Amino acid sequence: MNGSTLDFAHGGDRFAVQDLHEQLTHRAQAEGVLDVAYRTVDSPLGSLLLAATEVGVVRIAFERQDHDAALEELARRVSPRVLRAPARLDAVSRELDEYFAGRRRRFDVPVDLRLASGFRSRVLDVLQHIEFGTTRSYAGVAEQAGSPRAVRAVGTACARNPVPLVVPCHRVVRSDGGSGQYAGGAEAKGRLLDLERGVKVGS
Repeated sequence: MNGSTLDFAHGGDRFAVQDLHEQLTHRAQAEGVLDVAYRTVDSPLGSLLLAATEVGVVRIAFERQDHDAALEELARRVSPRVLRAPARLDAVSRELDEYFAGRRRRFDVPVDLRLASGFRSRVLDVLQHIEFGTTRSYAGVAEQAGSPRAVRAVGTACARNPVPLVVPCHRVVRSDGGSGQYAGGAEAKGRLLDLERGVKVGS
């Protein structure tokens, strides 16, 4: 068997695997056992992992957060029935494209915040009300979340936000005006803040 024949055979195997995967995905959806669907998308901030339950978007992970680790966490904390099923993520993918292109100021897709609880959940609720193009200090968010002294815990809640971008933790900055840390990296946070100030975010 020569090289081209091997390539064809391997290509045929790849298509067969893709076909089997699509059949499995359709069957899982039809039988209501697709608990977590995921896909990856390219963005100006690099590759993003998107995952959703039937409730809504449950996880967005930057490449630096390790997509495999994010999927393992979903399998452990939500359900082991996790499949690559891009269609369920079409809406959030489209809204992210519109956001990065400067045509969207808020996200309308439903979110599933089951990965956050307690004070972290209260912080995420506050974050959802920070308007596009505005910022709040960590101390301000702590006060709005009902625990004025829990400034450090606000930082932790932002760092562990399971759905960054859609729930805009990048709009929380330090009281001294510094942007502070971000799950996607300090540079990514700066670019998002620039985008919301009208500065185009390049690739």
